[in-house]
Amino acid sequence: MKKLFSTIIVLLFSSQINAQQKIKDADAIVRREMQERKIPGLQLAIIQHGKIAVSKSYGFANIQDSIAVNSQSVFALNSITKVFTGVAVMQLVEKGKLDLSIPVSHYLDILPKNWNASITIKHLLTHTSGLPDLLKVLDPITGGVGILKTEEAVWEKLKTMPMDFIPGEKFAYNQTNAYLLGKLIDKYSEKPFTQNFEDLQFKPAEMKHTVFGDSRDVIPNFAPTYFWRKNIDGQSFENSKLINNYYEFPYFRRTAAGLNSTAEDMAHWVIALQGGKLLNDLSLLEKMWSPSVFNNGKSTPWSLGWGMNKYRKKHRAVGMSGGGRSAFLIYPDDDLAVIVLTNLGGSYPEDFLEEIAGVYNAGIPKADPITNLRTTLRKIGFENAIPFSKKEMENNPSFTPDEFELNEWAYRMMSKEQNKEALEILKLNAYLFPESWNTFDSYGEILLKTGNKDKAIEMYKKSIELNPNNEHGKKIIERLNSNL
Repeated sequence: MKKLFSTIIVLLFSSQINAQQKIKDADAIVRREMQERKIPGLQLAIIQHGKIAVSKSYGFANIQDSIAVNSQSVFALNSITKVFTGVAVMQLVEKGKLDLSIPVSHYLDILPKNWNASITIKHLLTHTSGLPDLLKVLDPITGGVGILKTEEAVWEKLKTMPMDFIPGEKFAYNQTNAYLLGKLIDKYSEKPFTQNFEDLQFKPAEMKHTVFGDSRDVIPNFAPTYFWRKNIDGQSFENSKLINNYYEFPYFRRTAAGLNSTAEDMAHWVIALQGGKLLNDLSLLEKMWSPSVFNNGKSTPWSLGWGMNKYRKKHRAVGMSGGGRSAFLIYPDDDLAVIVLTNLGGSYPEDFLEEIAGVYNAGIPKADPITNLRTTLRKIGFENAIPFSKKEMENNPSFTPDEFELNEWAYRMMSKEQNKEALEILKLNAYLFPESWNTFDSYGEILLKTGNKDKAIEMYKKSIELNPNNEHGKKIIERLNSNL
């Protein structure tokens, strides 16, 4: 018995040491990224085996008053709100009040006759509806480009606009989809969507600090959003300047981007969602997380209300990002989730979620090509991007980098003046996708930015050969030639 007892003590002690090391490793990743991205404040939550394994706070929630982030600091979720909207819709599906395949016009009588009558709820959830985007007519201060502000004025103007494409033919992220989903929730839950969320998601998940609101609302423990900017009011600065961000989300837009929360609250929500507290029928959860398809049978970027999904054979992940400042991923098959909330717009924590997840499951970073590249090139040097990719493609069948993701990663680095690294990634993208005009256009841009004018012209010419309609490339070449 003594020997057995001693063995148990050793195992428990070893497990505790291992857990502490994982926390340290995750902590090191967060601190590195905060320093490189100049993030003022951040919350991290990691869920493992249905429990919160890590909940940590970093930096300052409020720079002006030097208020440190704590577990109750409230951060804007922005578009992460859309997954809550998706769950609210699925709750109505579970109750038999909505059918995803039935046209929206069957449920709502507000859609104009000039819009396609075949738009379904599924089209709204997957952003394949083809509807015109209400941001085109919304007041600029709310994030739009139009001049209208009230719901009535926006909707009346929107109804006069034509469809962008046939439902199910293309993907186009827009806020009209979330607006109409809000109308469905209001009508078929027989209460305002704000109350619906409170009663059927916040309370069951014990989310004590999650509220709707924007810069106009008084929110306890709120961490305002900041941005780094080099140009303000027509003035240019040599070094980026940290500024406050002001934003408005009118009530009718809040199913798209109106929520504020904490990492711990988000963790409770994930645990409640996976534990059957929000949806009794967990097959609906799997349906919500499964790929949807266009009319031609190809997979859409979004599943049912969820926009950050990694459909792979091993370590699949589902999640969402918001405002380039907050993000989370759930790994259903690995019993793991990672949540990162920040108060810096443009910090893109989704870039390092998978590396943090890799602390708890070493196979995850390897399963994601971009994370694999990011973590490896950090060690061996970005100049080895092409040779590493060649070797990895030979040995690792899952290594299939996405052109768009590579391009997006490079532009994020460019925004942080990491031009040397961005150059190597855009060179890799052109190597991997030699038939894509856009890869050569982007490669030309970084070459020009790094001072290689002759090579830049060569890449722009290649881009125009592949796409004679590349007017941007033609203008750049014309300008460069006139300066020779």
